[in-house]
Amino acid sequence: MKLFIAISVLLVSLLSPGCKKEDDKSPQSPKPINLPVKAGLMISQSNSFGIDLFRETALVEEGNLMLSPLSASTALSMLLNGCGAETFTQIRDMLGYESLSLDEINENYNSLVSQLLAIDPKIQLALANAVWYRQDFEVKTPFLDRMQTTYKASTGSLDFLSPEALTTINNWAKDNTNGKIEKVLDEISPDAVMFLMNALYFKGDWTYKFDKSATAPLPFYPANGNAADVDMMNAEFPFKSFYGNNYKAIELPYGQQNFAMVLVMPSGPLGLFINGFNGPVWQEITSGLDASTAQTAELMMPKFRFDFEKVLNDQLKAMGMTDAFSPGMADLSGISDADIYVSFVKQNTFIDVNEEGTEAAAVTTIGIEYTSIPEPVVIDKPFIFAIRERLTNTLLFIGKVELPAY
Repeated sequence: MKLFIAISVLLVSLLSPGCKKEDDKSPQSPKPINLPVKAGLMISQSNSFGIDLFRETALVEEGNLMLSPLSASTALSMLLNGCGAETFTQIRDMLGYESLSLDEINENYNSLVSQLLAIDPKIQLALANAVWYRQDFEVKTPFLDRMQTTYKASTGSLDFLSPEALTTINNWAKDNTNGKIEKVLDEISPDAVMFLMNALYFKGDWTYKFDKSATAPLPFYPANGNAADVDMMNAEFPFKSFYGNNYKAIELPYGQQNFAMVLVMPSGPLGLFINGFNGPVWQEITSGLDASTAQTAELMMPKFRFDFEKVLNDQLKAMGMTDAFSPGMADLSGISDADIYVSFVKQNTFIDVNEEGTEAAAVTTIGIEYTSIPEPVVIDKPFIFAIRERLTNTLLFIGKVELPAY
């Protein structure tokens, strides 16, 4: 699975190019990955889910943003193991896994991740899962067993009322993102009973690095038209490119070229392109890049670094995951017999792109809470009352009570 980052890049000859290869040897070819029969479909569908999630988020968020489709789909797949009825169906279908059984989803995940983590010794890739639950909350043993065996998740009970619980959870996120994401929770709700978490960390050097001495401030033109000088890297080396109807895409490999960054430059406004961006468009881009041959050319692109945080409830609801967020409709019976629901799904991400390569991290946190007991309704002020027939809405009586008497 490839991380998608949409930015604007200037391909012009303004500076003398400079680049240096990682070593004197030719870059190695990507190492094959052997997956179960249905894994290809699962990856394709997961990519489509990630693109849709990106689009739904990008259309409402101004400024820089980054999400991790792999982190999100991993955390949601963990949650899927605890869902039943329509809650299960909605999340499964949103992820695009309609034709897969839960066992197949888990098997394909396990096979893919285990190979991704070991595919390129030049790349630092780490993925960790965790399940934290309130110490007095009863979690079903089969759910915890599946989290530990299939998802290699750390599981543990914490006193959610103690400040140490918040520290433990945030430190787990920090430790599993090489310190790039230091905090994912500001507080723990009194109704919180569980957090499902995934952490993803990536660090890779470019196959062909940029020479730092060639980096210089040059104008960058944002959508508002006001140019701003940014640190623009400059080099000349082989990279793949592909032209679509309304965009140009290039691909810059890392290490032995299993991993790569894809950059897409729309010919028109970025927002207009994102509005029509979906799984088939992403497939067109990557298929075009796969079919192309790397050619040596000058490349100028900006350095950038930022972090991003987003609660994704609204986006996931728009994509079909509705019942899980509803206290009255969520079926999380695979986790516990208690009356619980998903209170939030949140991502924290970090990205640093420079002359050497790229460092990126993401943490997806799914919060699960008790369904709140409705507060008592006390009618202690003057009120109106009415009697009607519901199917026809025929009003039989209506009145008011200023001072009750009996």
